[in-house]
Order: sequence, then C-alpha cells, then structure tokens
Amino acid sequence: MSWNEPGGDKKDPWSGRGDQKRPPDLDEAIRSLQEKLSNIFGGTKKGGDGGGSPGAFSTGNIMKNMGIIAASVLVLWMLSGFYIIDEGVQGVETQFGKYTRTTDSGLNWHLPAPIEHVEKINVQQQRYIEVGYRSGGSGTAQGAVAVPKEALMLTKDENYIDVQLAVQYQVKDAKALLFNLVNPEATLKHVTESALRGVIGGSNMDFVLTEGRSEVVAQAKKEIQEVMDAYNSGVQVTSVNLQDAQPPEQVQNAFEDAIKAREDQQRFINEAQAYANDVVPKARGAAARKLQEAEGYKEQVIAQAEGETNRFTKLVTEYKKAPEVTRKRLYLEAMETVMSETNAVMIDVKGGNNMMYLPLDKMIQQKQAMVQSEEATTQPEIDRRSPKHAVVEEEQQQVIDRPSTRGREGRGR
Repeated sequence: MSWNEPGGDKKDPWSGRGDQKRPPDLDEAIRSLQEKLSNIFGGTKKGGDGGGSPGAFSTGNIMKNMGIIAASVLVLWMLSGFYIIDEGVQGVETQFGKYTRTTDSGLNWHLPAPIEHVEKINVQQQRYIEVGYRSGGSGTAQGAVAVPKEALMLTKDENYIDVQLAVQYQVKDAKALLFNLVNPEATLKHVTESALRGVIGGSNMDFVLTEGRSEVVAQAKKEIQEVMDAYNSGVQVTSVNLQDAQPPEQVQNAFEDAIKAREDQQRFINEAQAYANDVVPKARGAAARKLQEAEGYKEQVIAQAEGETNRFTKLVTEYKKAPEVTRKRLYLEAMETVMSETNAVMIDVKGGNNMMYLPLDKMIQQKQAMVQSEEATTQPEIDRRSPKHAVVEEEQQQVIDRPSTRGREGRGR
C-alpha cells in the first residue's frame, strides 16, 4: 500500500517522518556528500563513531592522491606521443602548425597534442587524375563518362578534338606537398589541362590522331613536370596515358568519310607506285637494250665498211694484175650469193630449148607435212604400212633429190 493512500502509514520515503509537509534537510544532504568524498580520498571521521563534520578531511592525503592522479594523467599524455610509421609512408611533424621534421618508417615520438601533430603521407601510392572523362574509380576509360568541358580542345589547324588523358603520379616530398600547395590534386589537374591544351594547340589534327600520339604524351608529361617542379609541389609524374583522341561526336560520321577518302587516296597512290615500279624498270631496260643494239649495229657497220674498203682495195690490186680472171670470179661470187637466197632452181637441159623450173620450196613443205603426219600415227600403224607405199615414198625422194644433182652437174659444165 502506498504511503499516501488511505490506511497507509503516512510516512514519506525521504524524511521518514510520517505526513510531515516540510522539504528534506539541506544540512544533512551536505554532510552525507562530505562523508562520501572523505571515503574516496582516504579521510577519517571525528570520533570514529560514524559522525563527522565538513572539516573532517585530511589535507595531506588529498594532495597526495591528487598528485598521483596528475602524474598518471601526465604519463598517459606523454605515452600518447608515440606513433608508428609504416613502410613507404612519411610522417610530417608540426608544432603548433609549424613544420619541425619528417620521420621515416618505424616507431617515433613527438610531443602529444595539442603541442605537436603528425601527418602521415603515403609516398609509394600510385595516384591518378583524369582529364576529359570520369571513370568512377576504375582508372580506365572503358565505361567512363565524358566531360566535354575538359575534353574539347582546339588544334593548330582550327579543328576541335576530343581528348581524354590520365596522369599517374607519386609524392616525392611530403613536406612540400603539405605546405606549398593548398590542394595538390586540383593544382595538378589544372596544370595538366593547361599543358595538354598547349600541346594540342601547337599540333595539327591529323598528327594528333595518327602518328603523333606518343609525341603529344611525351611533350605533355615534360611540361606538367616542369610546372609542378616550379611550384615546388613535391609531386613526381610517373606516366601520362592518352586514353582516347577523336573528333567530336557531332562530326564523327563526316570524319569517318574523310578517313575513308584518305585511305582510298593512299591506296590509289600505292597502286600507281607499284605499277610505276613495274613499268619503269622494264622501260629503262628496253631503252638500255636498244642503245646497246644500236651501238653494236654501229660498230658492225663500221667494221663491215672498213672490211669492204680493204677488200676493194685488194681487189683493185688483183684486178690490175689479171683483169679477166678477176672479173669472172667476181661474177660467179655474185651469182652464188643471189641464187643461194632463192628456193627456185632453173635447169638448162642439154640439147633442148626450154629450161626446167623446180619449185623446191613447195616440195620441201609437202615433204615436211608428210613427215609430221607420219609421226602423228602410232607405231603399229607404221608397221602395217604396205611395201607399195614405201616404194612410192622412195620414188618421190629420188625425184626431189635428182634435180639438185642435175643442177650441180649443169653448173659444173
């Protein structure tokens, strides 16, 4: 039953004085608090009977305990100044914001906060920035989102080009990185964009899109490093990668047509060059052959003329010695030369008025045709020829050979 309900004992839980309406005794509350503090700091109560007073604390014990607590706090504060630097990390210590020293890997100590502070910088971490695109942390241009404001650049021949560049860098001086630049990454990005625009602005569009990519990257890396060194930024550029370089999307189709036309032009040039390489040497060879033939003909004609001259001179000498014999000899040699070039034979039959004409060319052609027809037949067919056919061929051969013999006999007479 509650103390304030009907039939209760009418005693409140604070004073234990029944239904008395006054507030708790303030002096009693203060005394209770003093007793608790005295127990904490090792104080004693007067009379040892549990009673006490506000002046019952031992001043010596209180100071001693407070000194112990202060010493413990001081030791803990000093121990908080120890810190460990990992491999590949540099620690930059500052005293009230002013640089004091740079620490390497291992266990180090500094005056604890708020007097000194240490900033740990990873100097072996490969960091990168992106210009013209955002990869979302993947570090590659695949699936990246283009940033036209950064990517569009003007070339020397007044053409727009869309360039995407990635720069990898490391920290080579932690102190310079912290104290010389407010925002090193933003500074490097602005320097990269400025240097790249300068290199692209000094090059033609075809050069950047084709054979000049490596040269553009090398020139941009050199200029970026020079500017960052001038700022004493503590940044070392390790690599510059040209992720993509192409015309703007709005003119992509027209540019592809221009590329195809350029490729066709180069193909036609190559084909013409190949044709020229094939024809020109042949023409030069034919010209050289003609020149050599002409030179040979020239030498031949000169030699023949000189030979004829010498021969004529000797003939004149012999003619003066024996005119009749020389004249007849010249006539026979001339007739022999003329008649040796003809296939017709004229035979003067002794005792007759007419001359016999033998068409040797026709007879020779007929004989050759017969020989070819015989060779075309098979061996059994040749063996089955009749003796009569062989006799006919023999007679024809005699007819062909006889006029020549008779002709030689007639000439001999």
